[in-house]
Amino acid sequence: MYVLIKQKLINILDTAALISGVVQGCGIGPLMFLVYINDLATVFERYGIKVKLFADDVKLYIQILNYVHVLQLQQAVDALVAWVNEWQLSISVNKCCVLNVDIVTYSTCFSMDGLVVPAVESVRDLGVIVSCDLSPLLHTSNI
Repeated sequence: MYVLIKQKLINILDTAALISGVVQGCGIGPLMFLVYINDLATVFERYGIKVKLFADDVKLYIQILNYVHVLQLQQAVDALVAWVNEWQLSISVNKCCVLNVDIVTYSTCFSMDGLVVPAVESVRDLGVIVSCDLSPLLHTSNI
């Protein structure tokens, strides 16, 4: 009996082509999404990049002290594009941006899937406007 159960588990874990997703609104959908997306966090650990995941939003960040850190972040973005292509997903590049939060700024140009990711002075994140100086003034004035 134990051998049969073990054999069934091995067969379930074999690689298979993804031809459809989980039915929207089903109870197992959120759990399956978490299992699916958690692999992405391990990808960024290889590059020394910190990542925050919230639902389908991904935020990458690193303290840039020299050009090596810029290259690390670009390599992580390239790994994100490769991961997305492998899992047959898409990135809304028009919703992506670079926010430099520091007094000293580095001239950086990041690209994603052949498109330049724009650098911005402020960005709306989960309903809160975050500015490059982390001042709450822009957010409170928009409220």
